[in-house]
Amino acid sequence: MGKNQVIEMKGVSWRRDGKTVLQQIDWTVREGEHWALFGLNGSGKTTLLNLLCGYIWPTTGQISVLGQRFGEVDLRELRKSIGWVSSSLQERLHGSEKAQNLVVSGKFASIGLYDKPTEADFERAAALMEQLRCGHLLDRTYQTCSQGEKQKLLIARALMAAPRLLILDEAANGLDFISKEGLLDSISELAGQPDAPTMIYVTHHTEEILPMFSHSLLIRRGEVFTQGQTREVLDSERLSDFFEMPVDLNWNQGRAWLSRK
Repeated sequence: MGKNQVIEMKGVSWRRDGKTVLQQIDWTVREGEHWALFGLNGSGKTTLLNLLCGYIWPTTGQISVLGQRFGEVDLRELRKSIGWVSSSLQERLHGSEKAQNLVVSGKFASIGLYDKPTEADFERAAALMEQLRCGHLLDRTYQTCSQGEKQKLLIARALMAAPRLLILDEAANGLDFISKEGLLDSISELAGQPDAPTMIYVTHHTEEILPMFSHSLLIRRGEVFTQGQTREVLDSERLSDFFEMPVDLNWNQGRAWLSRK
């Protein structure tokens, strides 16, 4: 695996109960690239993420993440360098937790704050919250925050451990238009930071794929449908094939807006 490769999957398949869930996935992500992982519900996106983080093991194929080949690395240590923000995490968090405590807990990868944080930890949490435009949530309890604010706090929490790879899994799911655009603005600003991690943005909405996501992997029924430069792989003809129905794709301000023909 080259030094500049963040993710490398070669011939990765995963089967369960005799059913093939993922089939022959080849995917390489290099430093300096941010990728969108695009697919409909049930396409295999979450299985791919679980493989990437070492929570399940490939039936066939090889996986390397951050220069570490699976089978030769302590996955518990490797996961400390991977931030995974998922709306499913929200259900496991304590609603009465203060926002800054929730963010600081990301350093310890714990649900709740049981370790003894330093003053510097709280200063870093406050700085991350400001960076993500949610600094006003200091001392607010998690349960009193809006859905969009909760997602920003989860991203700040993931950044607390300074990950080298950040996975944003359906991060805008369930948000109204204003909250979604606010979250996407924050993600775009984060990508512009000199120390920004490599980001994988998982979605089934083309318009959420910001210009910063220079590359896209389209997955359908457990197989790679296409991958490459976002501008090249997202077009009307290809997406009509992907959805198996005629669609129009229009680019506006660097984002791809989809409509049915």
